[in-house]
Amino acid sequence: MDLCHPDPTELSSGEAEELQRIKWHRKQLLEDIQKLKDEIADVFAQIDCFETAEESRMAQKEKELCIGRKKFNMDPVKGIQYLTEHKLLSPDVQDIAQFLYKGEGLNKTAIGTYLGERDPVNLQVLQAFVDCHEFANLNLVQALRVVRTKGSA
Repeated sequence: MDLCHPDPTELSSGEAEELQRIKWHRKQLLEDIQKLKDEIADVFAQIDCFETAEESRMAQKEKELCIGRKKFNMDPVKGIQYLTEHKLLSPDVQDIAQFLYKGEGLNKTAIGTYLGERDPVNLQVLQAFVDCHEFANLNLVQALRVVRTKGSA
């Protein structure tokens, strides 16, 4: 007698009923497994959709940042205004100073123009910008070299 596929004629009525219950449970388990597979596939599809949307948002943000840099290089005040309006830069003077200090894609002359404005906010940004530099233990010539090196980077 094959235990995996018993001959129904060789089984007692109790064994036949038990075999039917086992087959029914097996069928239910297989259906549950298929439902879980379908749910997992749905979750992965949602994750893929989310990642695509996130990549699209990041690309849009990078595009707006590039526009903001170009605007800054043409008119520093309008560039900062654009960046803050589009929430790419907070209006906090420390954040603006850090943005200018990093200078990624920014024209050094435009940075100087912005920092040279006599508006109170610009003066606060200038102070925060100076604070971004590390001049400790440097004489004047060394400090100027640090600024010049940073300015030509």
